[in-house]
Parts: sequence; C-alpha cells; structure tokens
Amino acid sequence: MVIDVGIVQMNSSESYEDNLAFSEQMVAEAAERKLNLLAFPETFLYVGNDHSAKHGVAEKLETDILPRFSQLAKQSNCALLLGSVYETTDENSGRLFNTSIFIDRDGKEKARYRKIHMCDAVPLGYLESAGIKPGSETVVLDHELGRLGFSICYDLRFPDLFRSLSDKGAEIIFVPAAFFLHTGKHHWLPLLIARAIENQVYIVAPNQWGKHYGDRISYGSSVIIDPWGSILCCAPERVGLTLSRIDIDYLRQVRSNMPLHTHRRPELYV
Repeated sequence: MVIDVGIVQMNSSESYEDNLAFSEQMVAEAAERKLNLLAFPETFLYVGNDHSAKHGVAEKLETDILPRFSQLAKQSNCALLLGSVYETTDENSGRLFNTSIFIDRDGKEKARYRKIHMCDAVPLGYLESAGIKPGSETVVLDHELGRLGFSICYDLRFPDLFRSLSDKGAEIIFVPAAFFLHTGKHHWLPLLIARAIENQVYIVAPNQWGKHYGDRISYGSSVIIDPWGSILCCAPERVGLTLSRIDIDYLRQVRSNMPLHTHRRPELYV
C-alpha cells in the first residue's frame, strides 16, 4: 500500500490566529494534492514565552481546535496529525500537557499522545518541565494507513521509546518537533535516520523553522525517512508543504530481508 504524505514546516508565532490561518491554508493545499495524510509540527498553533497565552490556547482545544480540524479533515478527505497542542491538566500547578492528536479523514479523533520526556536543557535556558506535565503512556494506533506510533521532539533522544513502539508493531512513527537550531544542526537528522534504521520504520518528522522570539530559533529540515534510512524528502529553509510517498509493502520487504526484530536477544541486554 502506497500513501501520499505531506509534512508542514512552520514558523509559528505568538499569534494563534495567524498560525491557525496558515494551518488551514496547508490543509487546503493537501486537499488539492489529494494527500492521504498531513502532519503538523510541535506546538504549531502557538510558539511564545507567555505561559498564560499557552493556557489560552489549551482552553480552545476542545471548544475550537478539535472541532475545526475535525471539519477540515472531513472536507479535505485527509487524515491530520496535530503535531502538538497544549492541553489542560487536572493539576493545580498550572502545568499543561504537550499533546499530539491524530484525526482520521472522517473527522474522528483516533489517538492522543502526551509527550513523556521533558526537554530540560539548562545551558540553553529552557526548562520544559516547569510548564509541561509529562505524559505516562506510549501510543500505537492500528490504522488503515498502517500501524502508527507517536512521539514528540525531545522523545527522539530516547531509543527505548522507539524500540517499544516498533515492538508494538509501529510501521510509521511521527516525530513532530520544534527542535532548536543549536542542537538540530548536529543531532536532528542523525538521530532520525538512526531511529528509522534500527527499528525499520518510516519516520515522519515535521519541524518548526526559523526565529520565533528572542533567541528562540528552530532548525527546520522537516523530513520523511524510509526504513532503510534514506531521506525521501527534506524541506528547504522556508515554511510550507513538503511531500513524499510511503510504501508499506517496501517496509515489510526491508524487514523480511533483514529481520532485526527476530534477531534481537533482549534477555542478554538487561
């Protein structure tokens, strides 16, 4: 089975309305191109340093964001990965979840993954755990497009997560991100390629790009990688839509030719 996939590279700002308008434009373009799947990057509806504004976006999740993107999915006949959005928690601390949501082409929510690894990059002055509550569950979805696994940005640095997802049958793993320029130029593509090769999965990784506010700059290079580690498409240094095709039959051929999953000896790794 071959599916047409689009990844959206964004330079999201502090303007929810501007980010939403751009996102709707990308869905319209996906519909024109008759894509099966469109994936947005991490925190695609708000990138800023105002935690109260993040709460404002989170409060729109159930009342505005999900109904709107549900309708867009139905209109475009295209499944949508909302790379990540802010979601309220039941904590009194004021922390939010950083949550990825998968909406089917019929407009129904099929999966919700809350980022489990917090990016506390102290030398960069970034402490995600101060405002974000980590999730506690991994997510794999059995879908008509394939078996889908979910991660968000900093999760990429934890190979055990990806091994867990592939052990549960994941064939396509999403890595929506807002990867820093400083780390991205050294780590983004090498880590993504490694995760694809060692787990024999497709990696779909839409990233933020460019300067957002202050010293906050995202690396870009949104990418789709096949199970052999080949880069199928990589976004240029601008916002917009980048396309590729994913062939699940090819993935199964790669796994058959080199059955890494059956060659593992986990009893010796403890």
